[in-house]
Amino acid sequence: MKSQQAEVSIPLQPPGRGATPAADPDRLPRDYVVWSLFNVLLGYGLAYLGCLCFPALVFSIKARDCKVLGDLEGARRHGARAKVLNIICSILMVLIVVAIIVVIIVMSTTT
Repeated sequence: MKSQQAEVSIPLQPPGRGATPAADPDRLPRDYVVWSLFNVLLGYGLAYLGCLCFPALVFSIKARDCKVLGDLEGARRHGARAKVLNIICSILMVLIVVAIIVVIIVMSTTT
């Protein structure tokens, strides 16, 4: 009688890491809720810019809801809108902070 040897395959990569994120179409979309919440809270501290950042939070929450319900295409669409709005709000906040610093420096050197 011949002994049967079981063939064992050892994966070279951990599970779930086989494909690059850009090449994996089934990857869960991002919702950017934390970034949106940060922008809204910081925006209200900076000259009520939070009202401009509020739509990013709305789209982030919509993206999270779509992801929970299994609508990945809707989640990608709302997540992409939230990302663009968050980028715009972040840039505006940085510009406002830089402008405030410049005004403070100019006012302190002229007195």
